[in-house]
Amino acid sequence: MLDPLRSRRRDGCHDRRSNLWPLRRPEMSCSISSVPGIDAELVAKDAAKLLPEPSRRAFLRAGASVGALAFLTGCDVIDGPSAENALRIVSRFNDRVQAWLFNPNRLAPTYPETAITRPFPFNAYYREENAPDIDEDEYKLLIDGLVDDKRPWTLDRLYALPQETQITRLVCIEGWSAIGKWTGTPLREFLRRIGADTRAKYVHFTCAEGYSSSIDMATALHPQTQLTFKYDGEVLPPKYGFPMRVRIPTKLGFKNPKHVIGLVVLNNYTGGYWEDEGYNWFSGL
Repeated sequence: MLDPLRSRRRDGCHDRRSNLWPLRRPEMSCSISSVPGIDAELVAKDAAKLLPEPSRRAFLRAGASVGALAFLTGCDVIDGPSAENALRIVSRFNDRVQAWLFNPNRLAPTYPETAITRPFPFNAYYREENAPDIDEDEYKLLIDGLVDDKRPWTLDRLYALPQETQITRLVCIEGWSAIGKWTGTPLREFLRRIGADTRAKYVHFTCAEGYSSSIDMATALHPQTQLTFKYDGEVLPPKYGFPMRVRIPTKLGFKNPKHVIGLVVLNNYTGGYWEDEGYNWFSGL
């Protein structure tokens, strides 16, 4: 996976969770070439990628630079950790804007069978042969949080849920996309069955291989967000997330967790595998 904060240093960095859009400080005038120890041009380009429109256009018109980034975020960009902090502020602002603009009734495009990508690409942070080997007879989906019924779900019970098929495009943050045929039950139907509090803010997923991700409740209730059990008419193979993945065609691919073994409804932010590394949390399309 590509890291949108690839210019950052992990040692000594501080994630300041204050205002998402701090006061501007016009006295800052760092030039694009005056910040030692970091690739200033790369930092500015990353900031432009993280900004939503029309802010991106305004930033570029202003001459995307470390100075402009400091002016925009109120952060002195003097080294790697401070550059990361500025980028995180921009990223969190983008999340807020995307969430505000999200239309829970707007559907992602669907496609005919002739458009399906075969073979569908494998994508993960590990090699295909390292996909977890899950025993279907022992599998249970664990439920927790703000729900009435926390009983675990066996695979047979999940398979008995009403299912529907969608042919949608998965868009990877690495720059490629592919169209697949996914069959499963709408997440909103599953949440209804377990008595989830849909006034809660988040749904968090944990996965057998150590992955995790979380989504906002509006996305969880979107009609195309699906607990997926089959790919292209067959039981979901391990490389695509057996025994269950969460398919979200309104979000980037890394927000579609595979090998899901846990679901929690909650009000506190929990991040996720890539989100904790600096990826935009909302990551809508």
